[in-house]
Order: sequence, then structure tokens, then C-alpha cells
Amino acid sequence: MADIVAGIATSHVPAIGVAIDQGRTGETYWQPLFAGFEASRQWMADLKPDVAIVVYNDHATAFSMDVIPTFALGCAAEYKPADEGWGARPVPVVQGHPELAWHIAQSVILDEFDLTIVNRMEVDHGLTVPLSLLFGQPEAWPCPVIPLAVNVVQYPPPTGNRCLALGRAIRRAVQSFDRDLKVVIFGTGGMSHQLQGQRAGLINQDFDTRFLDLIVSDPAAAAAIPHVDYLREAGSEGIELVMWLVMRGALSPTVRQVHRHYHVPASNTAVGHLILESQ
Repeated sequence: MADIVAGIATSHVPAIGVAIDQGRTGETYWQPLFAGFEASRQWMADLKPDVAIVVYNDHATAFSMDVIPTFALGCAAEYKPADEGWGARPVPVVQGHPELAWHIAQSVILDEFDLTIVNRMEVDHGLTVPLSLLFGQPEAWPCPVIPLAVNVVQYPPPTGNRCLALGRAIRRAVQSFDRDLKVVIFGTGGMSHQLQGQRAGLINQDFDTRFLDLIVSDPAAAAAIPHVDYLREAGSEGIELVMWLVMRGALSPTVRQVHRHYHVPASNTAVGHLILESQ
């Protein structure tokens, strides 16, 4: 059977993609951030997953205020990088895995989660930056990718508890797929940051550190964090962290922490990163 063997949590800051694309990763400002992903890229190269599920949020490229799905699962054969206003990133076209994606859609919907099924969309930095951080700059991504977009832009976003439960439903779906596949799942976004208003530039290292601890050892407590606490403690964009809970729910109840990295700042954002293996 297929199995989700590991989860990757990482921020998806757009400036990280720019630094990679422009060859600036060795600069004094960026080098400490990228140093924290070197071991992760080697770990991924050694693991050689068959499929990656990437939980991310769209930044008004595939979806607009006209259509706002809470959870949208990509079931297409491929996804082109989006032009977010300054041209598409020079990264490979993302190849999908329609067979597994449709199986997940059927299983999760019959498990009473109302997913939006998407058969055509472009993907932005929310998805491509995590791929670059973990896979480097290959001519083609080394495995198919299934995108799962979560609304954390327009109120109301899903609760942390709902995201954790969705991850558990995805794990059940993958394990019921009748092919021997080694699957990894990414939870992306965060950590604490705010892009506008009087608190623009807010970073709360205490909140971030506690969240990193909870996502590993007590995901139920992380899932119980209310929206207002994300807003108050982690800034208006800190709500992106609920997407890490989809990843965590898709893993076994007990996990092994392989790697942890936290760096401030990266374009006025706190960058967090975890690799967790199911036990």
C-alpha cells in the first residue's frame, strides 16, 4: 500500500525564491537561512519519495475573491508556475499524480470533507519555494506533486482542528491506495509575520518556538489555538501555520524529529522548518 512516511514544514517566503533564482543564497544576509536546509536536501535526496503532497495557500493567482475554496485539491496532470506580477519563476513545470489525487478526493469527500476538485490551475511561490528549498534547482522535479490549497487569506479560514482532522483523513486515503508508493507531505507558510498595518514586520519568536514544540509533541494543543491568538501573537499572516497541522495530521501520532531550523529575519518574516518521520 501507499504510505505517508514523512512530513516537511517550511515557510514559503517569496523573497527566498528570488534569492535562489538570482544566485544570491551565499550572500551574508541569506547564507544562514539556506544553511539550515542543506541537511534537509540531502535527507530528501536519500529518501527519494514517489509523490509529494504540498499543502500551501494561493496568493490570488489561481483563485480570486470570485471563488474562495476552503480546501482545493489539484487533480491535474501538470501545473505551470504562475506569473505573480514579475514573471513566472524559472522552475520546472510541476507534474501531478492524477490517479492518487483522484483517489484522495474520493476518499476524503466520502469521509465528509467537502473538497473543491481543481483540474486546471497555476501554482505560485507558496508551492514552488518549498520545492526549491527541498529539491534544489533540478531540470525537472524528481517526483510528482499533488497541490492542496487552503484558504488562509479571506476570513474565515479553517480552524486548526479542522486542518488536523483533514490531515488524518488524507493519511487514511493514501493508505487505502493500492500501489506501493512512498509519499511525503509538506505543510507550508508562516511563521509569525505581518505584512501591513501598524504591526507590519511583527515577529514573535516565543510564539514560533512554542508552536514548533507543539507541532512535534502535542499537535492537539496546536490545533486548539484559536484564530484570534494567531492574529494577536503571530500577526495577520501567522494564520498560515494552520497548514502545518494538515501535514502533522497526515503523520503517525508519534513522530521522530529529524531536523529543525529557525531563522530571523527573511524579508521581515520568521522562517521555520521541520522534518518529521512517521513512526
